[in-house]
Amino acid sequence: MAYYSIFPEIDATVYSHPDRFTMNTGHDEILELVKEKGSSDQRYYPSRILIKFSNDDIKSTITNVVTPSIFNLVKSEEEPEEFVSCSVSLQLFSTEHKNLPTVQTIEAYAVSQSWEEGSGRFTNLPTSSNGVSWKFRDNDTDGTIWTTQSFAVGTTGSISSSTFNPLTEGGGTWYTGSSFYSTQQFINADILDTNIDVTKIVHKFSASFFNFDTEFDGIENNGFILKLPTPIEENISSSLGQLKYFSSDTHTIYPPKLTFKWDDSVDSNPSTSLILDEGELSVSLYNNKEEYNQNEIAKFRLQVRNKYPDRSFTTTSNFLKAFYFTTKSYYSIRDAHTEEEIIPFDDNFTKLSSDSNGMYFNVYMKGLQPERYYRCLFKHINSDGTTVYDNNYHFKVIR
Repeated sequence: MAYYSIFPEIDATVYSHPDRFTMNTGHDEILELVKEKGSSDQRYYPSRILIKFSNDDIKSTITNVVTPSIFNLVKSEEEPEEFVSCSVSLQLFSTEHKNLPTVQTIEAYAVSQSWEEGSGRFTNLPTSSNGVSWKFRDNDTDGTIWTTQSFAVGTTGSISSSTFNPLTEGGGTWYTGSSFYSTQQFINADILDTNIDVTKIVHKFSASFFNFDTEFDGIENNGFILKLPTPIEENISSSLGQLKYFSSDTHTIYPPKLTFKWDDSVDSNPSTSLILDEGELSVSLYNNKEEYNQNEIAKFRLQVRNKYPDRSFTTTSNFLKAFYFTTKSYYSIRDAHTEEEIIPFDDNFTKLSSDSNGMYFNVYMKGLQPERYYRCLFKHINSDGTTVYDNNYHFKVIR
């Protein structure tokens, strides 16, 4: 499988609102980007999201799944500058949103200081402060304040104290520069799930514990900070809506994830005469045990043949031959219950492979949520057009 996901180690929302700037929300089910009106003034105060994936998970994924050589920026003279062997996306799944403008932008940066998740919730009374908040990196007892007075070289973070109450300085610090930054823009009617390309940032993280390419100066992995653009944050006269996402503590199947995508397809079809470029086709999936442990790597195979083969006199059955889609063929995986597209049809990263026994694709079950049923779909582009085959091929991932 050329899509592989890992799930957060810690996450939290931090609030600059004067009533909440020391509040911890480490165990909230929701992460949110919101601007709240002050209780004693008419200013709107923004929140930010912190999220971190463990070093062990990132390193294990690169070492045992993707491999360092693929994860690295491997380019040849013929390949374009933007060519990347492996892409990494930060995905958060949206829940309730309110009063959004026509165009909305979310920015993601690499956090430059460590922080602790804590176990607080937004609704706790009294308010919990045993973990990260807008003001503190740990809690209000140890009182390690986000270093905003004298930023390290190449970092930034604070909202100007001339804009807000000086007591609410903080909100995290992050690295500056294009290698530490990514963004995603939404327009009216877009699905608001994030799919932010953070490949360069993860390269920076991994270089600090791999050192496999001197092009990348490694930084410590302190996770990501998600925020609204600074002009919007510093607009004290309006809220400009509310974005809410499921956190790692959600009781749904939609926790945030860091998804690695790469092309693992192999094209070793022995004969072009066996490629079915037209006509109605019959497609079946075999090598499907229907139930897989989450640590398994499964190889699914497709049997493809003409639905109405031409009459001919042969000494062997057409059913014994391995036929093939064209090279423009892809797979997709959906949650069988919710219809959520877990792995989409992707021209770059979900191509079907082929060998002398037919077509196949690999799935790393550990990249999927356990105790769920999934369904496989296939897309084939040939001279007759594009056809999607959905014959209810199901399998389950178990612990």
